[in-house]
Amino acid sequence: MSGDHRRKDSVEASSSRSTNADHHHQQQPNPPPLSRYESQKRRDWNTFGQYLKNQTPPVPMSHCQFNHVLDFLRYLDQFGKTKVHLHCCVFFGQPDPPAPCTCPLRQAWGSLDALIGRLRAAYEEHGGAPETNPFGNGAIRVYLREVKECQAKARGIPYKKKKKRRNNQLKAISDEAKGLKQTAS
Repeated sequence: MSGDHRRKDSVEASSSRSTNADHHHQQQPNPPPLSRYESQKRRDWNTFGQYLKNQTPPVPMSHCQFNHVLDFLRYLDQFGKTKVHLHCCVFFGQPDPPAPCTCPLRQAWGSLDALIGRLRAAYEEHGGAPETNPFGNGAIRVYLREVKECQAKARGIPYKKKKKRRNNQLKAISDEAKGLKQTAS
């Protein structure tokens, strides 16, 4: 009988522990699910961290420089899905080539630009100072601009920067137009 009594006490004790654990679990609020952007930012941060760990020798995040970021962007090209025609390709400069070619697939400029934006934000969220952020370095901006221009030429799509008009220029044009209307009357 005493064996049955001990088993019963042990079952009741474990039952009350699991009930307390369940009750304790229920009191903790579940964090809201991450947005698509936040999820992607976390994945990108983890991927970049893994890339640094796989370097020989491994690079700690605290020693990460802009050159590591540039190497990472070049490394990602092998997984790209955007056809970028070479200068020697007969389809260079054509937006819609009529036949396939052997030109390489690369990461699209827009994807790289968005990636850098997310990694730049993640770096600062993980305690990095904005002034030491390797993702915000000028060399990264230059690299992205070169990729953008190269891909635009290869596809025959011009990316022209819109010139901003100053308020004074607009006012002068407006005043000229008013003067012409008054002279015509």
